[in-house]
Amino acid sequence: MEERKRHIVYALILVLSLIILNSCTGQEKTEVKKLDIKAYLDLADKDTIYPTDKQLAMLKEVMPKEAFQPAPKISNRAYWKGIAETTSGKEYLTKALELLDRKPEVPITDSIYRLANKDGNRGIYKPRYYRTMDRLERFILAECIENKGRFLPQIETYSKAIMSMKSWLHPNHDDEYNGVLEGRRISIDLGARKFGGVLALAENLLEDKLPKSLRDDIHVQLQKRITDSYLKSTKYLDENNKWIKSTSNWNSVCTSGTVLTTITSSESYEKRLATVGSALNSMTYYLSGFGDDGYCSEGLGYWGYGFGHYLYLAQILHDYTDGRIDLFTFNNTEKMKNVGNFPEGFEIQKMVCSPFSDGVSSISRKGSNFADVLSAEYYGAIMPTEIRMEEAAEQLIAWQNPEMFQVADTSNTSQLPDHTYFNDFGMVISRGKQEVPFSIAVKAGHNAENHNHSDVGTYSLVLNDEIIAGDIGAPSYRAGSFSPDNKARSSWGHPVPRINNTLQSNGIEFKGIITGTNFKDKMDEVVIDILPAYELSMLQSLERTVTNDKFGKGTITIEDHFIATEPVSFGSAIMTLNVYEIMDENTVILKTEYQKVKAEIRSEGFEFRIKDELVPVKHLREGGPAYKIGIEAKNLTEEGILRIIYTPFEK
Repeated sequence: MEERKRHIVYALILVLSLIILNSCTGQEKTEVKKLDIKAYLDLADKDTIYPTDKQLAMLKEVMPKEAFQPAPKISNRAYWKGIAETTSGKEYLTKALELLDRKPEVPITDSIYRLANKDGNRGIYKPRYYRTMDRLERFILAECIENKGRFLPQIETYSKAIMSMKSWLHPNHDDEYNGVLEGRRISIDLGARKFGGVLALAENLLEDKLPKSLRDDIHVQLQKRITDSYLKSTKYLDENNKWIKSTSNWNSVCTSGTVLTTITSSESYEKRLATVGSALNSMTYYLSGFGDDGYCSEGLGYWGYGFGHYLYLAQILHDYTDGRIDLFTFNNTEKMKNVGNFPEGFEIQKMVCSPFSDGVSSISRKGSNFADVLSAEYYGAIMPTEIRMEEAAEQLIAWQNPEMFQVADTSNTSQLPDHTYFNDFGMVISRGKQEVPFSIAVKAGHNAENHNHSDVGTYSLVLNDEIIAGDIGAPSYRAGSFSPDNKARSSWGHPVPRINNTLQSNGIEFKGIITGTNFKDKMDEVVIDILPAYELSMLQSLERTVTNDKFGKGTITIEDHFIATEPVSFGSAIMTLNVYEIMDENTVILKTEYQKVKAEIRSEGFEFRIKDELVPVKHLREGGPAYKIGIEAKNLTEEGILRIIYTPFEK
């Protein structure tokens, strides 16, 4: 009897031990072992993007063996019926039904492809590409919502049309000999990455709703056109995917699409592992394009496009690894927060910002605001009052994270400070606080920035909600728009000095340096050394001083002071997209529909003449026409000062 009691006690002890062990094991399973990204990056090979053996070993500890599931499959009817009951689900389905009878607009003919490649004419191909992709991804999600088979024929037709394309590239991203079109190489660009992502969603979500032969064809093409092309370039940086070491939006956009495609569709764990590992290494280059203060030299539009896709990449890797890979903080929490809050700091006033480089001039952008939503979630940025999405991948995240996409009831704009100083790139916004605010944004920067315009010292002058003078923005993307001879892209088309008829040079060493700032309640002053932007050996100094006198209606002065070892010619300009009138040899009136600003021109050391001319660029993003009101010295001199004094007055 005693023996039996002992066995019972031992059994109870064993059971309790197992319970405790299982409990401890369960606790260990719930603990998230996050990837130490700093340690991971320290193990990278500086010459390649492909992860090292030690990096791969770290990734294996945090990445699942299974492929990524971007959303529940169509067979999960409980989930998709839930989506069908939501407002966004109903709207999504309605829009898809409106498009159901549309035919795919690809492939385009080889002749159109070659013509677009040669002339840079995006209008004859880009809308066709994107309309085709947008419809297909909408059909895919609509079929998941409805599950009636109505969209399946079009999904099959569209998928086959896309796979029949010889090249998934925008034609102007092919080489001049059309190497991708002719099958000599395979490359990924802004279009190809989306073709890949859309087909990956079709293969993954629709399961056996699609014929096996079609799913097999999709699978083969995705491996060839996306995964294998990418991994080859990460090992040996070739001509195909040079963007993997880029600091521009291309890197984040193409990388996010490549990662989505690969981790969703590739059967190889090693390829999925290497793709994610390469993406982490590649993102160090992309993020290095931002200042630690969050400044985006590409402008606000490309912040939304590029950083939006970075945040999409961050979200899918977060979901894929249960939070073990955290790109939201990456290896610099403070910098990432600053980048996420860039739009608010970049605003001049009244939802207006400067169109420096190829940027936009409005905070209230069209298109996707996915970047704003995720920045609000992860970086405390202002939540938008509406949700705008352009890609199915964004919509899937929104449906799976509805609480993240709850819009603000009212606009929660904060009071902008009197000034903002992005000191990493050298950009200052001085804001007037008058009843009709008169403000200026001015930048030093360097002439190797993304979408560079050779514009060290450029500025934007804003009265109320209108840009009055300064930077005229970017030429529209078409043939010749990226040529250094395009006058809207060179310093010729910017309000900066021209000495001895010489423009600014291109390269990171040709820069401006903010040498002094003085910010007061009623007066801001910024001093910029712009001498390094020019290759002129006789020039000893060239300094631009910007003063914003905030008394009364406000006065903003642009002063250029130069000293040379020999007599030189000097010129500068007032650039504007507005109507103007040259009143006399010293005065120009700049006019909008409701406002006027007087520009008084004064000089020391030389006399000048005013010579206005039309900017010879027909297509500008900010509209047009644009005018250059040139200010030219009549005589050579070794030293001189030019002041342009802007003052608003009643119309």
